[in-house]
Amino acid sequence: MHTDGGARGNPGIAGIGIVIEDKDGNSIREISQYIGEQTNNMAEYKALSRGLEAALDLGIKKITCYLDSELVVKQLKGEYRVKNERIISMYNMVMPLIKEFDDFKVIHVKRELNKKADKLVNEAIDNR
Repeated sequence: MHTDGGARGNPGIAGIGIVIEDKDGNSIREISQYIGEQTNNMAEYKALSRGLEAALDLGIKKITCYLDSELVVKQLKGEYRVKNERIISMYNMVMPLIKEFDDFKVIHVKRELNKKADKLVNEAIDNR
């Protein structure tokens, strides 16, 4: 699963983009959603949360998540502490979802490798 969240301004108008793929790389679900005014980090967490919920709804039990937010990835792996109160609430919302999976991996990727999710973010903001 590729997820991305972004805001135009920080905070600013924001959107999320999610691409869930099967093991062969075929897209099985895409989500593009406007989420109002948010910070970039909040948008990243909301994208991951919404993506995990969608994956669970599809019956997926093993998932690898690709995010271009180094901050979120490092927080989820315990490499960075979560200090911001709003981010703590999102982190606390995501962690129980992660535990629903038999196998969960999160990997930081460069923005160029997350283009489809990024495109969905921009579509959500443009079409708000």
